[in-house]
Amino acid sequence: MTTFAIATDNNITAFTAAEQVPEGQDRFATEKEFAKLSADWPLTRFPEVWNAFAGVVPFDGLKPVKKFTDRKTAVSRIWKAIQALTPAPAPQAALVAPKKAKATKGATAKDATPKTRDGSKKAIVLDMLRRADGATLADIMTYASHCTSLA
Repeated sequence: MTTFAIATDNNITAFTAAEQVPEGQDRFATEKEFAKLSADWPLTRFPEVWNAFAGVVPFDGLKPVKKFTDRKTAVSRIWKAIQALTPAPAPQAALVAPKKAKATKGATAKDATPKTRDGSKKAIVLDMLRRADGATLADIMTYASHCTSLA
């Protein structure tokens, strides 16, 4: 779990569980803890905290603000923004049900296995393979050499 620390200069830093938060900094790990920590702050501190990181990478999409409508909104928006500081979780296999396969057209007679001409080389080899004892490569090669000598 990521632990956040806020310094007196309103700088927020993210720490992994193994890291030590420096002395003199207030720490919080959840939005609820952040709300409790900031309960005694003057409302003017929230825009200072926000503006300390707004416009800076990875927060370059955030615009500075002059004030927040209320404490709850300020806590919520700051909490959401600082989530960009947390390390990305390792990719995991999705735990969702597989999508249903789309219905396909049923096979028609013309889609069935192609027919071979009776008596063709291909038909004869396929018949050899379909025998109860099958066909060896030697059988097929013997047949093929016999066919080529007739040609």
